Amino acid sequence: MKDKPEQDADLFRQVVADVTPLPSNNRLTPTPKPRRTFVKAVGVNIVADTFSDHAAGDTALTDFFRNGLNRMTLRKLRRGEWPIQDVLDLHGMTNDEARRLLSEFLHHASQQDFRCINVIHGKGWRSEGRDGLLKVNTRHWLTQHPHVLAFCEAPAHAGGGGAVWVLLKSNHAK
Repeated sequence: MKDKPEQDADLFRQVVADVTPLPSNNRLTPTPKPRRTFVKAVGVNIVADTFSDHAAGDTALTDFFRNGLNRMTLRKLRRGEWPIQDVLDLHGMTNDEARRLLSEFLHHASQQDFRCINVIHGKGWRSEGRDGLLKVNTRHWLTQHPHVLAFCEAPAHAGGGGAVWVLLKSNHAK
């Protein structure tokens, strides 16, 4: 078995023998996606926390859309017709931390006139088939925010049951 790696190396050299390398000026240097962090002054609330945990229940909503909104809008959101413009990850946070950060994030997204965001809350581990507390509460809080038009569960590649795609009101809408 020791000569197998040598055989593999010889075979590789034979296969790539006629390959011409790209000139060095044709190569792009990959740049990592910038990660934005929210820095908050200690003890200062930038945005008022108006979310209520009351009546959140034990089961998370899979989708939501405001009254008067066309059901086709929710279908377009599920299909990914609006590009995700920002992501918030609430993994590992307490309920209070997540509520405050979500409130600030939604405020910031509205100020930036973002239309679609991804909020990752995780699936959570609860007994008796119930959804995780953060999952239930995050989706409940989103229904309370005036700029949230709709949300749906994210597809598997974007977090699945542990995330939601959120459609926000445009500041330019009349």
